[in-house]
Amino acid sequence: MGRFNRESFIIQDKDVLRDDYQPEALEERDEELDEYAAALRPVIQGWQPNNVFLYGVTGVGKTAATHDLLEELQESAEEYDDVDLNVIELNCTGCTTSYQVAVNLVNEIRSPSHPLTTVSSTREPMSETGYQQKRIFNELYDDLESIGGTILVVLDEIDNIGSDDDILYELPRARSQLDLDVKLGVVGISNDFKFRENLSPKVKDTLCEEEILFPPYDATELQNILRQRADIAFYEDVLETDVIPLCAAFSAQDSGSARQALRLLRKAADIAENEAMADGEAKITEEHVREGEHQIQRQQVVEGMHSLTRQGQYVLLTVCQLAAEGETPERTKLIYKRYQEVLRDHGSEPLKRRRVHDHLSDLSLHGILRLVDSSSGRGNYNEYELDVSLSSALDALESELGELDEIRETAKRHRVLE
Repeated sequence: MGRFNRESFIIQDKDVLRDDYQPEALEERDEELDEYAAALRPVIQGWQPNNVFLYGVTGVGKTAATHDLLEELQESAEEYDDVDLNVIELNCTGCTTSYQVAVNLVNEIRSPSHPLTTVSSTREPMSETGYQQKRIFNELYDDLESIGGTILVVLDEIDNIGSDDDILYELPRARSQLDLDVKLGVVGISNDFKFRENLSPKVKDTLCEEEILFPPYDATELQNILRQRADIAFYEDVLETDVIPLCAAFSAQDSGSARQALRLLRKAADIAENEAMADGEAKITEEHVREGEHQIQRQQVVEGMHSLTRQGQYVLLTVCQLAAEGETPERTKLIYKRYQEVLRDHGSEPLKRRRVHDHLSDLSLHGILRLVDSSSGRGNYNEYELDVSLSSALDALESELGELDEIRETAKRHRVLE
């Protein structure tokens, strides 16, 4: 038999387990959908739209809810002659300033593929450099007025702009300040709780007219989501009973993200499918889930290490040593002390403490370490611990630094190795 054929023992429709699959109804978000719909209802009345701010960690349904409700809203708006609704959506990934967001909005409106062809056919796209910000904003306002009617501007992952939040101040105020003949509302979506907290007061007054929190899913909610997908994705009787609860538990303990839970179930199914091709045993088991979790975490470490220098790898190795001894979370000061010992053992010159702190921050940013805010009678300080399994981190490090059997043996003695 060739390597490529359609024979499948376990997976009936893998696409159902992917992030971009759109179920008929968004699972476990009825309360948030009702609150969101209420915030959007002024549109159908022909009134000025509310400005809405959605926030919550990645993978909890913010974008899916937005797509579902806006599609329903547009269908309803078509039934009323006095409601001319237009939606402009922009994913702000890669946009680090308000200037870039404004340019991308202009070019989205002027794109030949955009439904708002009356604007795109008459105005040229703008380059991302070479203009004053005021000029870009004025071009955007002119385009919005050319569209007319009611306009909802949806800015997904708007937290990418950091502290440069001018666009979030200007857009909600544009109609009243510039006398635009348009009913304009802004929907901001953020994966970062701190972004909302750090918005300037003037932005909070305008953008956060309606705030909706999408909390992390709990284990029960994740199980319900996974079961609905699994009923379509897999053949009958291929899932052992503890598979979905374990996938849900892993995700609930970490981020509460349906995306993470679905990725783990998909990985476990892939492992089981490959084994079934060899021995014909068509079952997904708890062991497949645990192996899938290990592979995902190992890949996460490997991807994070691509941006690390050898010194960064030694910093990670240091935290692994401490984790093997049961000494994490640990303060930066003591991590640095151990790091100096690691470097002496490897015959290298240690970095200054400030640079080691930078490497710890990078590892935290990539999801390999977790920053723990701690305090004592002596004040506040930061501690770090692994945010992946110790075995996953060691597997990834061994590809760069060689065998780390001594650390594994230490971990076994302290009963901290999975």
